[in-house]
Amino acid sequence: METEARIDKWMWATRIFKTRTIAAEACKNGRVSINGVHVKASHTVKEGTVIQVRKPPITYSFKVLRPIENRVGAKLVPQMIENVTPHDQYELLEMSKISGFVNRAKGTGRPTKRDRRKLDEFIAPEYFPEDDGFDFDFDFDENK
Repeated sequence: METEARIDKWMWATRIFKTRTIAAEACKNGRVSINGVHVKASHTVKEGTVIQVRKPPITYSFKVLRPIENRVGAKLVPQMIENVTPHDQYELLEMSKISGFVNRAKGTGRPTKRDRRKLDEFIAPEYFPEDDGFDFDFDFDENK
């Protein structure tokens, strides 16, 4: 059994990143840190190390349960890694998903049918009741 592993290999093996190249680039770009210090792809991790991975809009935190360098099946990942991400980060992710259709990136084109349905659901009539006492029908007298 291994006692330490390269951080890029470990993140790839535990399926945090799809490829080892992407994991190495994340380290190079400063998205991976240990105790607030950005690490290189060659940095070694040991059992008990807590790693922070920034995938905008949130920062995930993972605890190393077993340092491995070979990719394992998805069912075995919980034996290698523990997700210790604070709950407020997930709330931030949920808020980002909810408001995602409002702040569309420039150049993404027209909203899709799914976007339209989400918008319709968001401004559904139950949020704007008809019996609020306000009448939109105005009486305009043409003689005045």
